[in-house]
Amino acid sequence: MDHAYSQLSDAELAGLLKAGNQLAFAQIYERYWRVIYGHVYKMLLDEEEAKDVIQEVFSEIWIKREQQYSNLAGYLYVSARHKVINLIRKNKFHSAYLDALGSFASECSTATIERLDEKDLAAAIEREIQALPPRMKEIFELSRKENLSYKEIAGRLGISDKTVKKQMHKSLQQIRLNLKDSGAVAIVLLACMR
Repeated sequence: MDHAYSQLSDAELAGLLKAGNQLAFAQIYERYWRVIYGHVYKMLLDEEEAKDVIQEVFSEIWIKREQQYSNLAGYLYVSARHKVINLIRKNKFHSAYLDALGSFASECSTATIERLDEKDLAAAIEREIQALPPRMKEIFELSRKENLSYKEIAGRLGISDKTVKKQMHKSLQQIRLNLKDSGAVAIVLLACMR
């Protein structure tokens, strides 16, 4: 990475990007991929899908490099969030969607839930989490509440990444099966992610 590019502002990098400068693009990627990946991973809790979304976001910014980016960080974040929401909409029962169900209760404001007349939904999801078998619940909460990666959870609990992934998948399946009105959940979830 060219050190001179790391000293440039976002606006200067955006100007160079517009002119097709690959080093400016590489610097934008280097500056933002980790933070954007963090946001995406928090919503999906799936490393491979998060990487795919990041690849799409940065490919798109290169393809559309001739447009003017007045707020580069904001654009990247909003673009990533839209891609996640579209992914969740397309794969309603995919693990990404299910995991978001499990985590939305702590991220939604009460006002949003009340506006949608779904006051009991957060409590229902929390009840399902509390009803999980102890080890499954522990893994789920380490992932959801402490935002630990599968690898970090595996290290903390002295088990393999594969076991963590399997336990997360099972807990998400169980939550899904026990939640009756997934359509209402989807509405609240999408409202909370806007």
